[in-house]
Amino acid sequence: MTIPASTNRRTFLAASAAGVAATAFPARSYARIRGANDRLGVALIGAGGMGSGHLRSLAQLTEPDNLQPISVADCWKTRAEEGAKTLGGEKNLPVKAEVDYRAILDDDDVDYVTIASPEHQHAPMLTAALRAGKAAYCEKPLTHTAAEAAAVHAVQQETGLPVQVGVQGTSRDSYTAAADAIERGVLGLVVQAQISYVRRYGEQGPWRVPGLTSDKPKPDDLDWNAWLGDAPAIPWNPHHYFEWRCHSPYSGGVATDLFIHRLTRILVACGLKFPTRAVGMGGIFQWPDGRDMPDNFEMMLTYPEALGAPEGMTVYCLGTQSNRVEIPHQIRGYRGTLTFRGEGGVGGPTGWVVEDKDGKVLEEHVASGSEDITLHHSNLHEHLRDSSVALKCPIELGVYGITACSLANESWRTGQVLAYAPDSPKKFGPAAPAAIPDGPKS
Repeated sequence: MTIPASTNRRTFLAASAAGVAATAFPARSYARIRGANDRLGVALIGAGGMGSGHLRSLAQLTEPDNLQPISVADCWKTRAEEGAKTLGGEKNLPVKAEVDYRAILDDDDVDYVTIASPEHQHAPMLTAALRAGKAAYCEKPLTHTAAEAAAVHAVQQETGLPVQVGVQGTSRDSYTAAADAIERGVLGLVVQAQISYVRRYGEQGPWRVPGLTSDKPKPDDLDWNAWLGDAPAIPWNPHHYFEWRCHSPYSGGVATDLFIHRLTRILVACGLKFPTRAVGMGGIFQWPDGRDMPDNFEMMLTYPEALGAPEGMTVYCLGTQSNRVEIPHQIRGYRGTLTFRGEGGVGGPTGWVVEDKDGKVLEEHVASGSEDITLHHSNLHEHLRDSSVALKCPIELGVYGITACSLANESWRTGQVLAYAPDSPKKFGPAAPAAIPDGPKS
């Protein structure tokens, strides 16, 4: 299934549901997943910071979701062994520790794998998992680049296996409910959305490890070349390993680590796909410490069509890492403004409120669900047992999100306004000039 450049929300959800409903596990896996009472064999790749959180969630879900913990892989053997103990939970269930993740993919007892490695490894690991017949939960971003996302999506379509992308905020219903309100015309003509992911780091700066020095030795049981994967081959560098989000061979920094969470919510609420214009602004303003990704970043996107916006809309993302004062998370329409509550520095019950220009409340929503990886995993478990249960963040959303964030990063690097270019090997190109519609002569 190719992904058209624009569509409405119902078309998008129907297409996504059709894609995942058509999935079929290989016979060896499907035989074990026939209904709600059948056990799911689970494994994880990448037992670092994010991986540890997933391991705790999966251990917590072992009984309620009827899981069978199988194995944990990490190129640092000590981490793999510690992760296996965590996944084994309070009952100390036997879990295998692997250094080579491919051992997990060769295991017929594994039904799905969680990928929580640094983002430069997402594409090769997810591709290998799908080729091996495994469904997957892949941490955000889906891939490191837009081109990788397109390639991975093609493999997913070929294999028909479910992929849940780890933007767990989509397990809260605020954004699907916002889409319904927009479709019903509550906001009127929609023109803009704004959202933020801001922090205020200490003296060390974003993603730096206090006290880490360049002479920190490589652990004897860490396979450095395996960790690098397809990234440029360099000698052991503790800053690259422990602080990989600061370095472009492994991460897209603020855009792909933080904005991806926020942007995906707007994609859902406004039915967005690929931007026609992307601008990345910011720089290394406060911490010129060897990093090559911005320490403060902003992103502006123009989309050609959206719910309630037949002529398009803009999306703005604020990402100061030197100042944590948020901006309200809002979607602006001609008739009213939707403000998300419980985020963006706005109080009140989690959900949203729509107000007109005079402050009159037009509609309110109190959210169900939450931004929780445990809920996000449970959604995947339900889908694996019953494909009529829609994934909260299917692979298509992952493709749209990483494409926009990659365009913004490339815009920042090159100083150009860029656009999604499906026929380009890198999936980006110069944006077209602004289109000015004909109107009455003045």
